Formats: sequence, C-alpha cells, structure tokens
Amino acid sequence: MKMRRVRGLQWSVRALVYYKRSRPKLLTFLFISLLSCSFILAPHLIFSSVTTFSLPPFCVFVESPQVENEGPSTAAAIDAKAPFYSSVTNGAICCDRSSIRSDVCTMEGDVRTHSPSSSIFVYESQDESVKNEEDLQHEKIKPYTRKWETNIMDTIDELDLIAKKNTLIMNHHKCDVQHDVPAVFFSTGGYTGNVYHEFNDGIMPLYITSQHFNKKVVFVILEFHNWWVMKYSEILSHLSDYPVIHFRTDKRVHCFPEAIVGLKIHDELTVDSSLMEGNASIVEFRNLLDRAYRPQIRSLMHEHAKLSVVPKLKKPSRIRRKVQEHPFNKPKLVIISRKGSRAITNENLLVKMAKKIGFQVQVLRPDSRTMLAEIYWALNSSDVMIGVHGAAMTHFLFMKPGSVFIQVIPLGTEWAAEAYYGEPAKKLGLNYIGYQILTKESSLYDKYDKDDPVLKDPRSVTRKGWQYTKTIYLEDQTVRLHLPRFRKQLVGAFDYTVDRLNQQSPNIQSH
Repeated sequence: MKMRRVRGLQWSVRALVYYKRSRPKLLTFLFISLLSCSFILAPHLIFSSVTTFSLPPFCVFVESPQVENEGPSTAAAIDAKAPFYSSVTNGAICCDRSSIRSDVCTMEGDVRTHSPSSSIFVYESQDESVKNEEDLQHEKIKPYTRKWETNIMDTIDELDLIAKKNTLIMNHHKCDVQHDVPAVFFSTGGYTGNVYHEFNDGIMPLYITSQHFNKKVVFVILEFHNWWVMKYSEILSHLSDYPVIHFRTDKRVHCFPEAIVGLKIHDELTVDSSLMEGNASIVEFRNLLDRAYRPQIRSLMHEHAKLSVVPKLKKPSRIRRKVQEHPFNKPKLVIISRKGSRAITNENLLVKMAKKIGFQVQVLRPDSRTMLAEIYWALNSSDVMIGVHGAAMTHFLFMKPGSVFIQVIPLGTEWAAEAYYGEPAKKLGLNYIGYQILTKESSLYDKYDKDDPVLKDPRSVTRKGWQYTKTIYLEDQTVRLHLPRFRKQLVGAFDYTVDRLNQQSPNIQSH
C-alpha cells in the first residue's frame, strides 16, 4: 500500500513536470483569461448582496442588518447600531434609509431651499462624464421619526432633494439669505402635542443630530407650530444660536454649506453614547435641560419667595413651627396627578400616608398651560416621583440621577411602561421601581367577570391590537392603590433617600 502511494505521488509529480514543460503557452493564456474575468465579474460579486440599494457614488455607506416584520422597540438593539455613511462628496446627497425609525439624508456643498416646490437643491461642480443631464440625483424624504407608522407618515410633508450641475445656478434659485453654518430640516407634525412624542420623536433626536455643531446650526421646520417653538424655546436656544426658519411660509431662498434632512433617533427616550461624538449620553442631555431652565427657575424661586412670606403669628402652632424650622430635613416626594383615565382615586390617602412616613409632599397637576420650567423646578428638586403610566412620565428626564422614580403600572400596560419609561429611567441613573397593580387595584375589576381575559390574561387582549389596548386599558381604567402594599415601596424609597441625603449632608435626620 505504501509503495502504491509513493508511485502515485511520483506519477503526479512527473505529470505536473511534463505539463509545465510541454504547455507553457497554454498556462499563460489561461492565467490571463482568468485575470480578465476577475476584473469583469468582481463588481457583480462584491455588490450582489446590496442590490436593493441604489447608492450614489458620492458616499461611503455600509448596510445595516435587516429586520423584517418587527416594531421599533423589538428591533432597537440592531437599529441603534445602524451605521451611517462615512463621507459625502461636495455637491452630493447621501441618504441612510437603513433605520426602521427614520430616514436621514445629508447634502454637502451649495445647498439651496425652494419652499414653493418643497425642494432642497445642492449644486456640484461640472462633471465632464455627465452629458445633457440636469438632475444628477433625486431623493424623497419625510423628515419625521415614526417611519414605520404609515398612517402618521401620510400626514408628514415630503421633501424633494435634488442634486444639479452648477452651470444651472445662474438660471435658478438665487440666494436671498446666505448662511455660513449648516441646516437641520425636520418636522414637528405627527404626534406633536403629546409630551412623550415631543421629547422622544423631536427634542431628543434633534439633540442627537445637532449637538456636535456646538450651536452653529440653523433649524428649518416643516409642519411649523408657533406654540411648539415657544414651549421649547429655552432648549432650542441651547442647541442653536440662530432663529428657526418656517420652511413653508418663508419663500426666500436660503443657502447653506451643508444640510441634514431628518433626525437620527436611537431608542425610546435614549441617547446612545457609543453613537455620539464625544460619547455624549442621556446625562449630558439632562445637563443641557438644566442649563436651559436654570435662569427661569431662579426667576420662579424669586417670585415664589415673595408670595410665600408668612405673616408673624403671636402663637404659632407646634405643627407650623416644625414645618418652618425644618422644611428641608424631609425628602421631597412629587406625585404626578392625573384626572380621568388612569387616575389614582385614593390619591388623598396616598398623600396622607406619604406625609406620615416622613415625606415633604408636592402634588403636581401639569396641563398644556404649565410651563416646562415649573415642572423642571419641581422634579429637579425632588427625591422621589410617583406617577401612573402615561405621557407625563416623560418628565422623569427632569429628575437628578440617583433619585427614585416609582411608576404605577395599570393592567395591560406592563410592556409599554417598562419599554418607554422604565428602561430609559435606568439609563439616566434613576432608582426605578415598577409597581404593577393587582387586579383588585384596577377599576376594571368591577366591570368585568373575574374570569374575563381582560382581567385574567391582559396580554391576550393587547395582542389583538392597539385599539383594544387604548380603549380598555388606557381610556377606561383608574387605579385605587392597596395602600398597605404600596407603603412597602414608599418606605423603601424613603429609607434609600435618607441614606443618600445623609451621605451628602450629615445633618439630615432619619425618621
């Protein structure tokens, strides 16, 4: 057997030597042919995996993993890491459409607006390889961060982004206003009017997209609302040194050296530091809020001090003396109060219990007329916040890291409560407690049979769709807390806070 292998090997070597000696021209021919085919086929082989992308030759882009039939929160882990382009050639448009949440396009060079046609143009230098072609590139985009919600996106204005040759500049769109800083285009339409969406879909993506410009950027807004600009004016002024532009009504041609159309969003009420320049995080975003509202808070404190002057009494009661002498010795608890759906019906008893435990209690009832600075003042100075799941829980962003956030979670809202507020609160550094109510703590207990899936298996009901969740669990449910059960959470929050405050100030006394 060994001899056969040796002979076989010898035969192969001899055959190879014979082939090399007898066919050198044929080998050379085959090598040249193979090399030629490689040059011809290489582009097809390399780009066959991204045939669904029609990318311009002006930007370098890496496609992110695709997620099929998934909502934004399910796909968040992948989507948050979705890469964008690494460079954009002057006079070009580069669009990242890989995110499930939003599209973002960047235009570099001579950028000009034309609001009557809902267009933004960018002009590039003459390319001799392009003959008789006016539009070098044409993209369409709706600059709003709810891309997967078709019914909402149908209400958002669409923009045409067009790259043209610069030989046409003299004939079209002469600059009326010349800016020397970039622009960011976005919409304040959609769900604007709901504080959660105003922060999650607007303010935080705006921070993510623009903070690296260090305020040297102009905001151009579609679906413009004066009230929105006034409401968030303090934040906007800390993101941009320039007045905002109303795209639809400002008919002038604004010219920019660069434009970002659309906003980048990471996750629910989250800033992913790994995707931010300088590793900015949710804490840096909150620090920006602090700088934005600090001047107003000082003014509010001054006004409050003038209004809260208590006239001297001949014989102040023991309770009044105690409150006046030790007003800051108690941890501060803020209760975000609701009316109607998801209200705590025994809130007055909750307040009494909290005071007996040792809290200084403030009940906050924000509405559309409440200044954000007032809410920020109340929560920034608080140690603990309690509220029932809903848009107002967005205000946990106003709390200092290390504070306690107790979210009361009604039936049928467990997933949303954790995904939209619980997890983001932890990322901010809050001590988060999710208090899931018992069936008997819900008003639905008196409306449905005890074996009804609404009570027994809420997930089977919510899986039927948003309309079921909204109608049954969000709009038709109130909460009556089981106070002995809830007290355990409150006492734990009190003890934790006192320990934390004692570390900051040894003079604070425990109960």
